[in-house]
Amino acid sequence: MSDVSNKGRQPEALRSLEAAAEAGSRKPPEQGLTATDRTAPAPGSIEAEERRAAEILNEAAERDTEGKGPDRAS
Repeated sequence: MSDVSNKGRQPEALRSLEAAAEAGSRKPPEQGLTATDRTAPAPGSIEAEERRAAEILNEAAERDTEGKGPDRAS
């Protein structure tokens, strides 16, 4: 999917969550109010999206529990 097809579209919540998790639990600076290739809505079922959201949150919680979160010295 290209940025042209995303023009005017909002980022999808799940993909925004994933991008934030990869960027140290903060919204990546390049992520604005419109969708990019990375944050555009992905095809799939709501059940698959819910499973992926749970995985993202669990991975972040494990990093935080292990002291590897963005606000903790490793």
